[in-house]
Amino acid sequence: MIHFNYWLRSSVATQPRFALLLALGSILLCTVVQPRALAEPVGEIVDPEPLIEAVRERPADARIAERIRNIYQQIEALADVGVDVREGVVMLSGTVANDKQAQRALALAIRLEGVVTVDDAIDRTMDLQGNVLPLLDQFKSDLQSYSRAIPLLLVALLSFFCIAFAGHILAKWSSLWQRVAPNHFLAQLMAQAVRVITLLFGFVFALNLVGATALMGTILGGAGVLGIAIGFAVRDSMENYISSIMLSLRQPFRANDHVIIDQHEGKVIRLTSRATILMTLDGNHLRIPNSTVFKGVILNFSSNPERRFDFELGVDADDDPIAAMKTGLDAIRELEFVLGEPGPNAIITTVGDSNIVIRFMGWVNQSQSDFGRTRSLAIRAAMAALAEQGFTLPEPIYRLRFDQPLAANKLEGKLQSSEPARADTAPRPSPPSMSDEPDDTILNVAPDTHLEEKVNTERFASSEQDLLDQNRPVE
Repeated sequence: MIHFNYWLRSSVATQPRFALLLALGSILLCTVVQPRALAEPVGEIVDPEPLIEAVRERPADARIAERIRNIYQQIEALADVGVDVREGVVMLSGTVANDKQAQRALALAIRLEGVVTVDDAIDRTMDLQGNVLPLLDQFKSDLQSYSRAIPLLLVALLSFFCIAFAGHILAKWSSLWQRVAPNHFLAQLMAQAVRVITLLFGFVFALNLVGATALMGTILGGAGVLGIAIGFAVRDSMENYISSIMLSLRQPFRANDHVIIDQHEGKVIRLTSRATILMTLDGNHLRIPNSTVFKGVILNFSSNPERRFDFELGVDADDDPIAAMKTGLDAIRELEFVLGEPGPNAIITTVGDSNIVIRFMGWVNQSQSDFGRTRSLAIRAAMAALAEQGFTLPEPIYRLRFDQPLAANKLEGKLQSSEPARADTAPRPSPPSMSDEPDDTILNVAPDTHLEEKVNTERFASSEQDLLDQNRPVE
């Protein structure tokens, strides 16, 4: 409260507009509340019940008693109830079969005009005859009603089965749905939707025919609640199912495309209603849920046949990097599989402690050349050209500093003592030079079709449904 008073005083003192609004609000509140306070007298009690007459006429009590007796005489279960009325107070006596009939008698008596209250002195006999016979009579009456309604029920059932059968025949008309839907999966989905809709229509029509519209509302309400519960239970499955529909419409890739989906790389085999099946570069099958595919990042290497490769080489810090770039690019341009447009390029990426790192880039056509082999041969050609022109490809150099001269002397002595032993070892054979031409299998840059053939074999051998359509455009 102290903090509120302090805030109010500070607000009024610093903001005159706030003080003016506060004063106007107080005046309006007083004008609204004051008329209501004057209009309602203090201490007045409003009685919702009707007023009781101060003087009661005797003939009125007799008329009420006679009216109640006449009503009870028309109801077999209340025929033994006695009625006495004095000053508007109805006193019921006699016997009834059970409490239900007693409450019925009380409810009928209190509804008459002029009745002040009802005194219940009815005796509940709870006898076997009075409670069982009415139930048997009611059961017989229900059976008679049902027997009279049998023709109508048969007509309703016949209507339901006719409508359901017509929907089933329409749903099995596969050629129609194949023409309407863009793929087989959506055609099946539309056929199932037609089957369900016709079943619901037949059910509603049958209920309306027998006059059970209230039951229809109850069933639909229960079905809605059950549908919400099932929806929460199978939320992931429904998400995956809807993703399958969207992927079948969008067609994000083709069969045999080389893709990366959320860090999963491979060749596309097929798109099913549950998952996207890839064949990894190792020849293994990989199933990715369609919900992951729909929400994930897809990198497609096959949509554009031209692809750029790049690699890095380091030259000595004393060499001219521009000359090294020109030498490497000339060697890459001489390779027949490297595209002339766009041509190769080179940039300096970093300058290290002992070298200058140059990145070389070039473009190849994946439909004519294998990407991995072309990159390897381009690296070989650039390295050979740089070595031939006298450029040094230095190894990393580490500079050691010893703060204590004694440690340096000990290390130098150990190195000198190890030199004779190293001289006694057999010389290592020199590797073949880069000028030696390897066999044709290494120089062959033709695309490797082994994985593609395995994918085609898998597609033709399996009867599983494929949602990928070669005749539809890719997204």
